[in-house]
Amino acid sequence: MEKLSNQQLAAIRKRLLQLEKNLSQQMEINRDAASIVALDQTSVGRVSRMGAIQQQSIALSTRRKTCLRLKRVQDALRALADNGYGFCEQCNELIAFERLLARPEANLCISCQNHADTKT
Repeated sequence: MEKLSNQQLAAIRKRLLQLEKNLSQQMEINRDAASIVALDQTSVGRVSRMGAIQQQSIALSTRRKTCLRLKRVQDALRALADNGYGFCEQCNELIAFERLLARPEANLCISCQNHADTKT
């Protein structure tokens, strides 16, 4: 597999920057949804409060996943700046450009990712 061209790297960098922006905005939106549910049962019934707690739980889970993906995107941007981008962290082979286009923060080639997925 050939090393990524400057044009390919520029396209991926642009995609990573857009992803970083979108994920940061998502984090801001999710911040309010994940806030503490008030205990005031006069304004919200018990069933409604349970629904609010469930919504909060979903929002917290979404926020954690978004935060993790944002960190991976930022790690990929750092690797790109350090000329270490596009190599699998397991086997040190180049990650296919098509995979990087689909998931620019990927740090494993598809083979190593499949192997990791079957372990969990």
